[in-house]
Amino acid sequence: MIAQISGTVTLRELDRVELLTSAGVGYELLIPLSVFEVLPRVGEPFTLHTHLVVRDDGWQLFGFSTRYERRVFQRVLAAKGVGPALALGLLSTLSAERLVRAIREKDLAALQSVPRVGRKKAEQLILDLADKLDELQGDDRGVGGRPVAAGTEDAVRALVSLGYSAAEAERGVRGALEEGGAGLSAAELIRHALAWIRG
Repeated sequence: MIAQISGTVTLRELDRVELLTSAGVGYELLIPLSVFEVLPRVGEPFTLHTHLVVRDDGWQLFGFSTRYERRVFQRVLAAKGVGPALALGLLSTLSAERLVRAIREKDLAALQSVPRVGRKKAEQLILDLADKLDELQGDDRGVGGRPVAAGTEDAVRALVSLGYSAAEAERGVRGALEEGGAGLSAAELIRHALAWIRG
């Protein structure tokens, strides 16, 4: 099991990062938005907790800022009909802590704010996971001592409340982050996302 990878960032994109280890091996890791928000610049060191998914059509390595975020991802994968892409989408729209709270509190509206999650899928998540999250303990520090940003979730929810679809809101926030919005407050991120959506 590959549990953690440390290396130099050689590529940083919204949904993936490449790390080159001191042994000269480069790894591509798929990541949620929460990780993109705390990624350093290309050429700087970084560490991620990882989860390897082995499938018939290939292997995929996923990276997370905290062990807690990885544990939530692994637990969500156990739900019926949830694959790695949807689990990553859940953690990109809702923080790990917010996702766990939404499932525990049976918050259908929060779960349905995630692209590709309708009422039926939200109900299935609650049915499968509501009583299986009690032992998860949250933490808010990354492996390098960097705080995990929380503004993404607030920005997406605010845009949805303004009338945009969840998919539009997520695209807007992703676009704002890609254009240098990482590190902004939720309010600033919302303004940048609105500008991105409106073109």
